Amino acid sequence: FDFSSLSEASRKEFLTLLTDEFDYCGRPLTLLGAIKKADVCKHTRRLVGWAAKLAKEGSPAHDIVLQLSQYNQTFTKSRQTLKVANELMCVGPKDAKVTLVEFSDFECPHCAAARPVLEAFAKQKSQLRFCSLPYPLPGHANALLATQAALFARESGKYWPMHDALFENQLSLSETFIRSLIVKLGLDLKTFDKAVSSRRFIDEIEALKELGRSAGVDATPTLFMNGRKLLIATSGDMLGLTYDDEVEWLAGNRAWPSN
Repeated sequence: FDFSSLSEASRKEFLTLLTDEFDYCGRPLTLLGAIKKADVCKHTRRLVGWAAKLAKEGSPAHDIVLQLSQYNQTFTKSRQTLKVANELMCVGPKDAKVTLVEFSDFECPHCAAARPVLEAFAKQKSQLRFCSLPYPLPGHANALLATQAALFARESGKYWPMHDALFENQLSLSETFIRSLIVKLGLDLKTFDKAVSSRRFIDEIEALKELGRSAGVDATPTLFMNGRKLLIATSGDMLGLTYDDEVEWLAGNRAWPSN
């Protein structure tokens, strides 16, 4: 570990963590003692790297300890059962060891910012199944219609093209624009209008929102990895960290290997 980039104050907080916390893989060693070993476990190495990043950003040792503790608890707590009924809302192999489920709102700016990160991550991990589930928020005027457009496009196998088009044009969303996307994707506008007027998709949308609420969705985007609610930033590095942890946790029969 290269500590040279840490300020004196950050280095002090980081060293407090290393000397006060014990090895995250269960060895009878402090973190400082663990990382001095040639066979330090990968989970501990990853979390120490994350801790160094948090210290560099100005987080005090006690906040870092709390954040890492909450993260580790997501592995041991009961996981949510998130059954995705329609495979057209997912990409990646059905038998993947890791499934990442996102609840998102087409008018949520944080969801739009997360989309390219999640897309790149899903392409990078060949053994990842990624599912994006709409969770339209009542405060977003066009979110419900956008969700109906996505589900309507799904019926023609165009869920993901509509999904991407809605996010790419988020600032332009309106009833007129959403209807224009229906036409642009080669879908029948009259059939879409009829589906909206008959509320064809409303029950499904409510069921998706209830699924999210029961799992603990309280904001968008919210991500679950194998039913484990992610308490991390939506970045490629952090997604990679928790993906690797998840794979090792499964391989170790609900424990991380000690080396």
